[in-house]
Amino acid sequence: MEFLKLLAETFPRFVPAVWVTVKITVLGLLFAMPLGLISCFMKISKIKILQLISDVFVWVIRSTPMIVQAFFLYLGLPQLTGGKIDVSVASVIVIMVNAGAYLSEIFRSGIQSIDKGQMEAARSLGMGVSMSMIYIILPQAIRVVIPSVVNQFIISFKDTSILSVIGLSEIVKKGKEIIAYNYLSFQMWIIVAIYYVIIVSLLTMGARWVEQKLKPKESVENA
Repeated sequence: MEFLKLLAETFPRFVPAVWVTVKITVLGLLFAMPLGLISCFMKISKIKILQLISDVFVWVIRSTPMIVQAFFLYLGLPQLTGGKIDVSVASVIVIMVNAGAYLSEIFRSGIQSIDKGQMEAARSLGMGVSMSMIYIILPQAIRVVIPSVVNQFIISFKDTSILSVIGLSEIVKKGKEIIAYNYLSFQMWIIVAIYYVIIVSLLTMGARWVEQKLKPKESVENA
C-alpha cells in the first residue's frame, strides 16, 4: 500500500518528464530518418567521396558512446564557438545523429535485401534510377526494415536517460530529483522502471499493428 501511495503521489511530477522523454525521442527520430536515408544513399552511390563521407559518419558515431556525443555537443562545441545551445535542442540533435547512423545501416541492409531484378525490371520499363528507387525499391525495403526501425526507436527512447547528464529533465532525472528529498531509492527506481516498461510496451504493440497493416495481402492471407 505504501508503494502504491508513493506511485500516486509522484505521478504528477513524472507526467512532464514522460512528455519530455517522448517528445525528444519523436523529434530526434523524425530528423534521424531522413539523415539515415541520405547517409544510406551516399553509401550505395557510385561516387567514392560520398561513400567515404557516409562511412566516416557511421564509423565515428557508432564508435563513440552517446554520453560522449552529448558532452561534446552541449559542452564542447559552445566552448569552441562561444555560443550556448539549449539543452532540448542539443538532446534532439544527439538523438538525431546517433540514431541516424544506425538507421543508415538499417536502410542500406533493407535496400540490399531487395532482389536486383526489381531495379532491372523497373529500368527496362523506362524508369530512371531515382524513380525506380522511390516507387519500386523503397516501398519494399520499408516493409523489411520496420522491425529494426522500431527497435531503434525503442533504443533511442531508452537512451534519453543518458541525456540527464546534460540537464534534460526526462524520466531518470526526475527520479533522481525525487529521491534527493525522499531518500526512497529502491521504490523510486522501481517506479522509473515501470514507466519505461509501460511506454516501451505501448510502442511495441503499436509497431506490431503498423507491421501487420503494411504486410502484403498475400502474406496476411497465408498466415
